[in-house]
Amino acid sequence: MPSPFTKTVRGVAVPTIGLGVFEIDPGETESAVADALEAGYRHIDTAKMYDNEEEVGRGIKAAGVDRDEIWVTTKVWMEDFAPDDLRNSAETSLRKLGLDSVDLLLLHWPPADGSELKPALDTLKQLREEGKISQLGVSNFPGYLLREALDAEPEIFANQVEYHAKLSQHELLEIAAEHDLLMEAYAPLSGSAGDLVNESLLKEIAEAHDATPGQVALAWLAQQDRVVLLPRSTDAGRRRENLAALEVELTAEERQRIAELSDQHQRNFDPPFAPDWRD
Repeated sequence: MPSPFTKTVRGVAVPTIGLGVFEIDPGETESAVADALEAGYRHIDTAKMYDNEEEVGRGIKAAGVDRDEIWVTTKVWMEDFAPDDLRNSAETSLRKLGLDSVDLLLLHWPPADGSELKPALDTLKQLREEGKISQLGVSNFPGYLLREALDAEPEIFANQVEYHAKLSQHELLEIAAEHDLLMEAYAPLSGSAGDLVNESLLKEIAEAHDATPGQVALAWLAQQDRVVLLPRSTDAGRRRENLAALEVELTAEERQRIAELSDQHQRNFDPPFAPDWRD
């Protein structure tokens, strides 16, 4: 079983659990990030589109944790995939975050025009060569588009997607194993619509481990190869509860039983501009 605390991909160690700040009000973001880091988080995930990068940066500074200890990810929105626009977006993100570089920069969604992909990936690679990002990646790429992206740029490090116990991602996990990619799970508790924590199976397993159903759902992801998870929470107690999920050690049988829930294919994030998922 992989370490529950970090995942190593291509020789790079990434903290298994991160704080996602999607839809966290900018007024709460600084304190949420600072508190998460003080509680032991070492991974923060933001995006230009979240409109809270500046507050994330202030939270990082307020926590006083050495920069080298924190994995920071941000993302470029689709309208900024042209090379000059992408570069400007990345540099603006760095300025707002108050950082010289980020650990991972992602293309937030697949481009509507496939011809934009290669130039965008080339620009990410240039930014890496300049030391402005450490790794490059994509987000919300289904299997067939991820393979196209890897054909265009084999050095893609990560794909961030919705992944939880009610949404199977078998194909993406297979690709991650083939190419030694990091798979980042957003909405690991299936989002507000998923109601995952009310699943009777998770309640049963949680009772056996003196844990919560949410911790069991997070532990299931944490104990998978190359998977990191990005739960979002504005509640300090819940953030600590999520972090403690890394201490829950599921049996192989329990992990298999939870995996069977994923056949429900319950996708909660499917905006009009999303790709054909081919579920």
